[in-house]
Amino acid sequence: MSSYQLVVIGAGPGGYAAAFYAADMGMQVAMVDPEPNPGGVCLYRGCIPSKALLHVAKVIAEAKHAPALGVTFGEPKIDLNALRAFKDKVVQQMTGGLGQVQKMRKITFIQGMATFVDPRRLSVELVKGGKEDVTFEHAIIATGSRPSTVPGLSINSPRVMDSTTALDLPDIPKTLLVVGGGYIGLELGSVYAALGTKVTVVEMTPGLLPGADRDLVTFLHRRLEKTLHKILLNARVVEMKDGKSGVTVKIEPVAGASEETPLTDADKTQTFDRVLVSVGRKPNSAVPGLDKTKVEIGQRGFITVDSTRRTAEPSIFAIGDVVGEPMLAHKASHEARVAVEAILGHKTAFEPQAIPAVVFTDPEVAWCGLTETEAKAQGRQVEIARFPWAALGRAVAIDRPDGVTKLVIEPGTERILGVGVVGSGAGELIAEGVLAVEMAANATDLKLSIHPHPTLSETMMEAAEVFFGQSTHVYKPKRKS
Repeated sequence: MSSYQLVVIGAGPGGYAAAFYAADMGMQVAMVDPEPNPGGVCLYRGCIPSKALLHVAKVIAEAKHAPALGVTFGEPKIDLNALRAFKDKVVQQMTGGLGQVQKMRKITFIQGMATFVDPRRLSVELVKGGKEDVTFEHAIIATGSRPSTVPGLSINSPRVMDSTTALDLPDIPKTLLVVGGGYIGLELGSVYAALGTKVTVVEMTPGLLPGADRDLVTFLHRRLEKTLHKILLNARVVEMKDGKSGVTVKIEPVAGASEETPLTDADKTQTFDRVLVSVGRKPNSAVPGLDKTKVEIGQRGFITVDSTRRTAEPSIFAIGDVVGEPMLAHKASHEARVAVEAILGHKTAFEPQAIPAVVFTDPEVAWCGLTETEAKAQGRQVEIARFPWAALGRAVAIDRPDGVTKLVIEPGTERILGVGVVGSGAGELIAEGVLAVEMAANATDLKLSIHPHPTLSETMMEAAEVFFGQSTHVYKPKRKS
């Protein structure tokens, strides 16, 4: 029987971050995961492979746009095997690298599935066969999440994909229905559209990316209307049937839906070569043997934790997707450090002011802190300062003026409460917004910070200048109160 100070169950961005940090702090650590190397869903079947494919989609889009810049390429030819190989190489390189780093830190990696025997002991069913008993002082559950399904719509058909199977690129279908207009559906839908598929998106709510500010989503929606075959809002799939020619789908308007986006008769019954169901994710909280501990699971399936990520069982912590929204890798990685510090007896808590969200479509959409939508829902008074990318030299120079940077500002204190960006590379800009919110920076701080010219990052500074009615490149005088 092996014994460790810390055992981490799950080796995704939360799990391996916890294990690596604990090892750096001098703890004896083991990780348990069914994969051969650390990485989890993010590296094997999520964030990383999807970004590799989105990069390919961006290259194709830029090649198609090049004639407008005076450069003409031939029609792109897709080698699906080579494309899969590129994606798989990226995954292997990243996960293999983490495996090497894990060995350098002298962390024991146990490839298998863990079952709790009691609050201090695990039984691991090894992938290679057999079982291994493990005792621990503390454990961190970092088992992540899996794709959700639509109740009553699940059919046993290879034509119906979730995000995992869609990333495998089984083929390039002529037509694809994406069920769900959230970030996963739009990212993968964009990949298939770039490869030549006619993509239709159906979303139950009045707009894409529910929850995101509408003024940001507008830019993305406009572009997707050109790259996708069709976007059906206020609509839902009520039936799917597998047939010889494809999956026949029945679509109905949502009760009480606006007449602004009516469904035609042709929209209501369609046949697609493939269907991608992307309606969110659900936590992997049903860890075997958890009932032999005091760990509690809430109504939505998330493990209940306190601000240090400790569960109701003192020896067991939980982090990442399995403890709640937002289900983001970087949130899990940050929680990992909090949990380890709590185990070491440090005074700590997970209480971020801004967790950035990025949608890696084209254009990208990113935000952090308080959104304008949330402020309205809370009845909170805020001021909004927007800088249009059409007034920015770098954006015009790369022929991507379709964007805006906005600041959500607290009146009186001028404190920056939130930041939103939409545009090419918006995901690379939002980190400055996170720092501003976390440091309680005000609009003057951002205005007086010299930004390099010509860059897209200048939009942060110029948005702050807009707040004061002093933007160099936008004439918008401050309204007198």
